[in-house]
Amino acid sequence: MNKKQLLRATELLRKLVSIPSFSGEEEKRSSYLEQFFHEKGIVVERIGNNLVVRQPHPDRAKPTLMLNSHLDTVQPASTYSFDPFIPPVSDTYVYGLGSNDAGASVAAMTEAFLHFYDKNLPFNLILALSTEEENSGAHGMRMLWEKLRGEVDMAIIGEPTGMRAAVAERGLLVIDGESKGISGHAAREEGVNALYVALEDIDVLRSVKFPKISSVMGEVKLTVTQIHAGTQHNVVPDRCNFVVDIRPTEMYTNQEIMDMLQPKTKSTLQARSLVNRSSATPTGHPLYQCAKRLGIETYTSPTTSDWMRITCPALKMGPGESARSHQADEYILIKELGTGIHGYIEFITQLKTN
Repeated sequence: MNKKQLLRATELLRKLVSIPSFSGEEEKRSSYLEQFFHEKGIVVERIGNNLVVRQPHPDRAKPTLMLNSHLDTVQPASTYSFDPFIPPVSDTYVYGLGSNDAGASVAAMTEAFLHFYDKNLPFNLILALSTEEENSGAHGMRMLWEKLRGEVDMAIIGEPTGMRAAVAERGLLVIDGESKGISGHAAREEGVNALYVALEDIDVLRSVKFPKISSVMGEVKLTVTQIHAGTQHNVVPDRCNFVVDIRPTEMYTNQEIMDMLQPKTKSTLQARSLVNRSSATPTGHPLYQCAKRLGIETYTSPTTSDWMRITCPALKMGPGESARSHQADEYILIKELGTGIHGYIEFITQLKTN
């Protein structure tokens, strides 16, 4: 990486931050980047608001590495001390909504892709910038992967990890539970209290043990996070709703977990989605071996990403820190952006596919 690369990436990131790009509303940011590549003479494939750029003259005999990060952001926190789209300018920081998650990865991956654009590598290189990552939308990587699954053999997912390599990522299974009772007057022994039914089921769920333990991620984690019942103080509630947050490992599919839990409860359990699966990089895969060879710290990520929506081996790595994501006054250090560019270039240079 040189100073020009860092300057270009910093300018790109500042421009991206200034363009609102909430999940499902990424059109303007996608259009800006589409024009950005066109001006460099690079062909862009646009799939919805997702963008794919490739090296010229791909060799079908070679495997393909995908660099992927997402263009969308969450809504800004109400406690921002500045306009999240017109942040203060600093020689040390890039401030603004999405600067850390995951604008820095987008900018650093773009610069790394441009560095290798016309270079011969032992694999083909593509850059895929996806949308709707934050809301698990149907028109982001879920749609994009239907186009790319036959082309891509391995991937680096750009998320703020401090350029550590996440070689495993827990999945996400959110369950809506509903218990039913019979309403009655609270002053008399009438009805069936749905809240009590739910509490009994919650106690059962708290005691569930998943016997298969991942050597990488440990046990499946289950937490009841919300509960709601009743309309007023003197009416026995006839319905109670609660939410269960489960972080699966690669030892269970989400459907297997649902099949285990439903028979244990009187409440009806409904999964919001079954597609947010866990992921793990095989220890013998070139991506894993390259991280080890370069001395990059590896770990298991507690957060999800577009990794869970693809089916090829991958790892998650990018500039910035996960703890800053979705917080007010979001920022990335410019030196972290530089570390990201250098890290991606070094990793791609050292990656061996055989």
